[in-house]
Amino acid sequence: MKIYYSFIIFMAIALGSKAQLPLNGKHYADSIQLSLKKPAPDSAKARSCFRLTDYFILSEDTVKARQYLHLGLQYSKDNKYLQSVSLVFNAGVLPGARPDSAIKTYLEAEKELKKYNTRDAFLIRAKGWHDYARLLQFKNDNPEAYVDILLNKALPLAQQAGDLGYTGKIYLDVAFAFKNLGNFKKAEVYLFKAISTLKNAPEAPQYLASAYHTLSENYSLSGKAKQAAAMLDSMRVLLTPYPEADDWLDYYAGEGMRLTIAGQFDQSLGVIDKGIELAQKLKQEYPEQRLLMQKFYALYNKKAFQQAKDVALDLTHRKPFMNMAANRSQLFYCLALTDEELKDKAGAYDWMKRYSALSDSISHSTLETKINSLEIKYQTAQKQKKITELEAGRQKAVFTNWLLGIASIMLLVILASLVFYYRNSKKLAQQKELNYQQQLKDIEQRQKLQFTQAMLTGEEQERQRVARDLHDGLGGMLSGIKIKLSGQAKAGGHQELDGVIQQLDHSVTELRRIARNMMPESLLRLGLETALRDLCESLMSDQTQIKFQAYDIRKDMTAVIQANIYRIVQELLSNAVRHARASKIVLQCSQNAEIFLITIEDNGIGFDTVAGLKAEGIGFSNIKNRVDYMKGKMDIESVINEGTIINIELNAAG
Repeated sequence: MKIYYSFIIFMAIALGSKAQLPLNGKHYADSIQLSLKKPAPDSAKARSCFRLTDYFILSEDTVKARQYLHLGLQYSKDNKYLQSVSLVFNAGVLPGARPDSAIKTYLEAEKELKKYNTRDAFLIRAKGWHDYARLLQFKNDNPEAYVDILLNKALPLAQQAGDLGYTGKIYLDVAFAFKNLGNFKKAEVYLFKAISTLKNAPEAPQYLASAYHTLSENYSLSGKAKQAAAMLDSMRVLLTPYPEADDWLDYYAGEGMRLTIAGQFDQSLGVIDKGIELAQKLKQEYPEQRLLMQKFYALYNKKAFQQAKDVALDLTHRKPFMNMAANRSQLFYCLALTDEELKDKAGAYDWMKRYSALSDSISHSTLETKINSLEIKYQTAQKQKKITELEAGRQKAVFTNWLLGIASIMLLVILASLVFYYRNSKKLAQQKELNYQQQLKDIEQRQKLQFTQAMLTGEEQERQRVARDLHDGLGGMLSGIKIKLSGQAKAGGHQELDGVIQQLDHSVTELRRIARNMMPESLLRLGLETALRDLCESLMSDQTQIKFQAYDIRKDMTAVIQANIYRIVQELLSNAVRHARASKIVLQCSQNAEIFLITIEDNGIGFDTVAGLKAEGIGFSNIKNRVDYMKGKMDIESVINEGTIINIELNAAG
């Protein structure tokens, strides 16, 4: 069975995805042609012509397709939007003779239609990208690019247009691509999406029929015979009202495949012959040739090798089947194996030689499922095996055991390779996950630092603004009031004003002290060490002694770094004086290269570091934010009623 699967995949790749005509094809075309004879706006008639153009493109009648395209252009001469729409259908009639021109026209259509933000424009653009991808697939045989365009270009536009039928069709074509590549599980996912979507699109039953057919083949190739039969039953029910729909050809091909894989060769041949008869009636050459290939598989598997060879030889004279290199390669390979079974060694050698010469010229992407051996043996025979020899000589038994031994060793090697691959893949996945988590942490840390930087910068700017306003504005006003009151006191001898003037004098002094704390002039003019020393002196009183020690503090640090260090020390001293009620404080600041160290020790009341940090106020939060911003660390030791020691290490590199 395994080798049969590889043939089916090989053939599907060679065929590519097929376009779906409406199930009531002729009636569909007749009704549109009839509408053209009735009075209607030119824009409506142009759209009808373009629909007929598309219908005859799918019917491979390029003569009529061009006729209706030309008529549609005449109706669109005064409508720029419809002229842009016509480019998509114009490209559709070009591929056979001028594929490069068709590609350029599709891209030109996309450029023009992007100007229109309507559902109709979205749908036409989706169709353009879909047909463009299909043309590239046939021209360049690049499944990866084909799927990429469908998923990233056509599908989003179809969804924007709100067209469930075309959305389901794109899911279907993506699934078909994965099936061709042998990725049946991935194909199944997209087929389920297609069927789920298309069941809600009654206007597009042809796509649903094709989805049932493709899923049945996918199930057959995956060894799921019951599920394949169920899908074909659904397809048959859907097609029954349309006895001449060309989708019946897909049904017969899918049913033939299923029966062949199940080992029911005679039934398979009967179904395939019905399909061939219908294909001849509908004049569908390529589907007929596809069914002939299915007939070869059934005959070969039935061991009717001469009949199988006759069918294959007939196919070698058929076009368009033989126009495709992959089909020729497949057919030559089948004939080589058939001649081998017929004991025609010369014929087998000749066909294999032709196959080898041709296969060298076919790209690997076209032959995704590699064919590496001469033997094609269908595994369906395993269910029908009978014990033909119960007695064998000693030599044959030894030979059989030897073969089994080699097979067992090969199986063990394969299993070991799979285990090794699985473990490596698992480790790689874990490593990728770790890297991803680390990247998230790094991003989060950078965002946090950016936020902190913005917050601290804003805070510093606000301090400067308030300090200027206090010093220059309110301070000046209070000084002016003081001068006026002093003048009145002298002129009028109002002694009671002396107390008011003294209070104003104290207020001005306190206001300027607050302004200096918010933006100390010594920090701006004389540097960090002098500013810290002035800060300590300003906070000393009869109740509080502060000892400041500075070692190797550099003066070339940036203003931002110096301001952050100053604010950290300012908060630490404020906490020690106001909250810890310390009478003695020792502040030590030192610098070693880019490392700046701060140590502050007091004899205050101390605090519970666990509970205290959880209930931290704004001051402590500011300290932590600034320490984090400078990529530093902080250590706190505190004993109730004995005092607190805080050590901070900062990166002063800027």
